[in-house]
Amino acid sequence: MKNQKGFTLIELVVVIVILGILAVTAAPRFLNLQSDARASSLQGLKGAMAGAGSIVYGKAAIEGIETNPSTILSGANGQPDIAIVYGYPAANEEGIGKAVEGLDAASGNWSKEAEVANTSITYTFADNSSSTCVVTYFQSVSGAAPVISAATATDC
Repeated sequence: MKNQKGFTLIELVVVIVILGILAVTAAPRFLNLQSDARASSLQGLKGAMAGAGSIVYGKAAIEGIETNPSTILSGANGQPDIAIVYGYPAANEEGIGKAVEGLDAASGNWSKEAEVANTSITYTFADNSSSTCVVTYFQSVSGAAPVISAATATDC
């Protein structure tokens, strides 16, 4: 009789089945890809808002209107007019909503969650079910740069 070295086919199949069951139950807990993707998209929107704010401020400075507490920055080459406060986009759809392409309702990707008396505006995904998975833009106060907060993966 020969010494057996290795596994039988049945033992191999059982091990593969057990590993498959563990992977199906444990992987979603460690690989929360959807939350990470949503949080990354929100971080991207935060960056787009910051970049748009800097560009608008630069244009306002060139036109000499960056110290005005509230005015309109006229668009050029088919760009929309943007409401600004101290050179930065205002916290409404006429300000940051027009400064960042794709925030309008027609795009369908983002939806305005809340707007608080022209001091802040909050955007989220069009199909969002979490009230914490948002980006909030706080309008410039006395010439300081606007504050933008975004959700983390645990918020989504």
